Amino acid sequence: MHIPHVLIVTVYFLAILGIMVLVHEFGHFAVAKLCGVRVEAFSIGMGKRLFGWVHNGTDYKVCVLPLGGYVKMSGETEMEMIQTSPSETNVANPPSVVDYIAPGSDTSPVGVQTLDSGNFNSKPRWQRMLIALAGPIANFILAIGIFTVIAHFHHETVEYLQDRSELDYVSQNSLASKTGVAAGDSIVRFDTVEHPSWQDIEIRGSLKQNLVVPFSYVHQGKRIDSTIPVNFTGGPEDFLPDELGLVPRMQAGPVVVSDLPDATAPAAIAGLRPGDAIVTIDGHSFHGTEATGAYLKDGGGKPVTLVVAHDGVNRTVVITPRMSPTQNGSPAYRLGFAAVPPPVVTTRQPMGAALATAWHDFTKSSMLIFDVLGGMFKRQVSVRNLSGPVGIAQQVGLAQSMGTWKVLELMAGISLNLGIFNLLPMPVLDGGMILFLIIESIMRRDVNAAVKERIYQAAFVCILIFAVFVIFNDITKLSFFTHKPS
Repeated sequence: MHIPHVLIVTVYFLAILGIMVLVHEFGHFAVAKLCGVRVEAFSIGMGKRLFGWVHNGTDYKVCVLPLGGYVKMSGETEMEMIQTSPSETNVANPPSVVDYIAPGSDTSPVGVQTLDSGNFNSKPRWQRMLIALAGPIANFILAIGIFTVIAHFHHETVEYLQDRSELDYVSQNSLASKTGVAAGDSIVRFDTVEHPSWQDIEIRGSLKQNLVVPFSYVHQGKRIDSTIPVNFTGGPEDFLPDELGLVPRMQAGPVVVSDLPDATAPAAIAGLRPGDAIVTIDGHSFHGTEATGAYLKDGGGKPVTLVVAHDGVNRTVVITPRMSPTQNGSPAYRLGFAAVPPPVVTTRQPMGAALATAWHDFTKSSMLIFDVLGGMFKRQVSVRNLSGPVGIAQQVGLAQSMGTWKVLELMAGISLNLGIFNLLPMPVLDGGMILFLIIESIMRRDVNAAVKERIYQAAFVCILIFAVFVIFNDITKLSFFTHKPS
């Protein structure tokens, strides 16, 4: 009996989330210990304690809610706890002066008290900043480490996604066709990216839904600057350049038939065989099934003339496309053959090159995250790009179906996102604590405890509202809600 796929995905999701939280909280924990701060609790998960152990005064525990974790240090209020996600807290009892007295001390609370050297608040502000920074930095180190492992052992590249963006076909009456761009032209600017790869265009397009972006291309040796509206239906995760009519050149050679799964399909009836290379369709040379599919769509089902090569011998066949369901279930005109996929190159990079590749991937992904955040504040990027637990679980399921390396790649991305998110200057997050410490350093005194408490409470409510919004956003993107009957 096979374990249901949903259970496998759940296990992967919880394992990945657990590793992310463990690494993040260990960063706080390790630097706190180095600074001599007494750590009272190290929790993976939130809410009620499930199990754990106490060692040297620290309660190492796993709690019932797996979406987060925290490190509780001596002297912190629960609102100030360094944590990776909000939890139910009680701030009715802020720390008193007694909390600053070393445990077991004979000193009474009357008069001037001796501060506890293990108390978080007794440490210099620069040390407290380091402790707050340590969690995100640990996530960044993990992301770079995973990127390095991938590059060293399994550096996979889909060639056309990394190459310069040369067009194989431009769909008729599309948004792209109105700019004058044509097959064979090269895109030299898309949005803010000069000389973009097809991967760059996919990413930027998904972020600029329903906006007009700068668009430049080279036609017959001359650069032409224009703009193109990124109008498409569906979620940002569904965007591909052909939504705009831009069909990429996916390989150097022609489309090659790999299989004929349906003996009643037009291609099989016309006598196509595995190994056939489709040299031209109606005189046009295409270099990928995306281009052939777009051309057949523009033809509206009319018969097409193919020049097919096999073992050096060319022959001509006429085929009438048939409306058939595609992989996503939508109908389209098809000839009914499976093609050899675009070339994928997998290498094992030396460690030095792997580190350089990891750093490049890390910085590029980081800049993209900052672009997304900045675009949201400028109302240039849709909030539908946000993903919470449900969206992450979907991505985990997709990555798991594609293999271990894709799971590791996703882990690196999640770790990077977690680190950057926690650096946002929002109270309750690490960045909020750092912001308060900077303000207090400038003022040369602590912010009033009552004021700080109110700010933390308001921020906590905002974080909860934000979490509900993101989860709702995730749910509305599920296929159950987005599926449109054909």
